Amino acid sequence: MDKQIERAGDDNKNNIGVLYGIGVGPGDPELMTLKAIDTIKACDILAIPAASKEECYAYSIVQAALPDIENKQIMCTPFPMIKDKEKLAISHNKIYRDIVCALEAGKNVAMLTIGDPSVYSTYMYIHKRVMQAGFTAVMISGVPSFCAAAARLGISLGEMRDEIHIIPASYDVRATVGYGGTCVYMKSGKKLAELIEVLRTAADGGADTDEEADMTVYGVTNCGMESERVYRGLDELSEAKGYLTIVIVKYS
Repeated sequence: MDKQIERAGDDNKNNIGVLYGIGVGPGDPELMTLKAIDTIKACDILAIPAASKEECYAYSIVQAALPDIENKQIMCTPFPMIKDKEKLAISHNKIYRDIVCALEAGKNVAMLTIGDPSVYSTYMYIHKRVMQAGFTAVMISGVPSFCAAAARLGISLGEMRDEIHIIPASYDVRATVGYGGTCVYMKSGKKLAELIEVLRTAADGGADTDEEADMTVYGVTNCGMESERVYRGLDELSEAKGYLTIVIVKYS
């Protein structure tokens, strides 16, 4: 059994369970870490960020690597993608209560998240509350989607003194054009058209050199999944669709 799980068990002599936030990587089951696999095997309950197994990306990734998870107890913890603070609070409170009930019953809970739990993950809402309430919560790192996308494209994200900027889709992308270095736009599907327009405008904004000399644009949709698509340049990127679209812009 994983040493971390053994320690957690030793530290919880009152039969209190431990919450594990497990990064399952970007989509390719072979990119799951050994620690993630061992921890999932050892946990009693699998918490998934969706209303059902069938619509959960994270679950499908794990299932491909661990078919035996079909026998695991499943806890559905859908996080609504809304901005209404009251409705969000109701949803988060229910998920928190369900997790705490399982922990108080002495169950170890593996909560799955795509990529890495430390990078724009909804898991962190629950992690912080569980920790504040005095329970034990442990994060298991996963391969971030932007690292997997860079590997798929065969490019570096940063060299020498290059800056790397990780930008969520909700950010005002117009403010990022002057950042320089490498800009990574995560989950940009819904704002992709706006992002492309901003980048085209920046490329045509009176620069003395052509577009390729100023910026190089890449995109990957559903990195590591069967539906993966790769795009090079703004023209190809304009064909991209899907919430899980990573856009990488390298400025020179």
